[in-house]
Order: sequence, then C-alpha cells, then structure tokens
Amino acid sequence: MQSSHVLQNSLVQDFYVSHNSWLYSWLCKKVGSTFDAADLAQDTFLRVLLKTDLVSIIEPRAYLTRIAHGLMVNHIRRREIERSYLEEISHLPEYQTQSAEARAMALEVLVKIDAMLDGLPLKVRSAFLLSQLEGLTHAEIAAELGVSIASVRLYIAKGITHCLELQ
Repeated sequence: MQSSHVLQNSLVQDFYVSHNSWLYSWLCKKVGSTFDAADLAQDTFLRVLLKTDLVSIIEPRAYLTRIAHGLMVNHIRRREIERSYLEEISHLPEYQTQSAEARAMALEVLVKIDAMLDGLPLKVRSAFLLSQLEGLTHAEIAAELGVSIASVRLYIAKGITHCLELQ
C-alpha cells in the first residue's frame, strides 16, 4: 500500500515537472497575463490530478491543452460578464451602488446563470432571456427571432426546464 502511494506521488511530481513550464508558456501566449496563466496552469494540474490516472494519459500536452483551454474560455467569459456588470452598475447613482461583497455575490450569480444557459441552443437561450430579462411578450419575442409564437412558448419552456434540471 505504501509503495503504491510513493509511486503515485512520484508520477505526479514527474508529470508536473515535465509539463508545467510548457503549459504556463502556452497559457501566457493565449491570455497575455503571467498572473492569469499561472492561475490557469495550477487549476489545470489540479483538475488532472483529481480526476486522472496519470499512467493512462498517452498525449500529456494534448490532454493538458484541452483542459486548460476549457478553463481559459471560462475565465475569459467570467471576465467579460464582470466587465459588463461593472459597466452597467457604473451608471447607477451613488446611493444605489452595492457593497463590494454584494457585487461579488451578484457576479457569482450571473456567472452561474451564464453557465446554466450555455448549454442551450441560441434561439432557446435568446427567447428565454428576452422573456425573463427584457420582459417581452411571446409575440414580441417571435417577431424579434423570426419564429412563431408557438416556437417561442416551446423555447421558453425548454429554457425553464433546463435551468430547473441544473439546480
């Protein structure tokens, strides 16, 4: 038992030492920030170590790239959501602004909603958001999307069902 644990630790160390510099450099080129690249590299290795038997990885760089790319997309998406959110609240009068903690909580909710809606087809997501956020009627959404009112009803129902399933 002890020897398998030592072997696993050795594999982890070798894997990290062999690929960390390469992954960090790759991420630096992609995200343009050494700090973000370092964070994403560490998150990538954490995911690999928590979910994978390292011996079974045949193409380590391809495997790391796939995981890092997904994390990078999520990071960029989160940054865009945060930028949009901060832009919107910057227009509020000072007495309506939130505390830093409330802003962080609101941002987390927005990121979760974005992740929930990410798996939906474009028309379903659009209809759902136009209904929930813009308050448009089914007829207005149908005109906006160029579909029938029956399709809008179906899209909104699919959006609601999808969100409820992910809760």
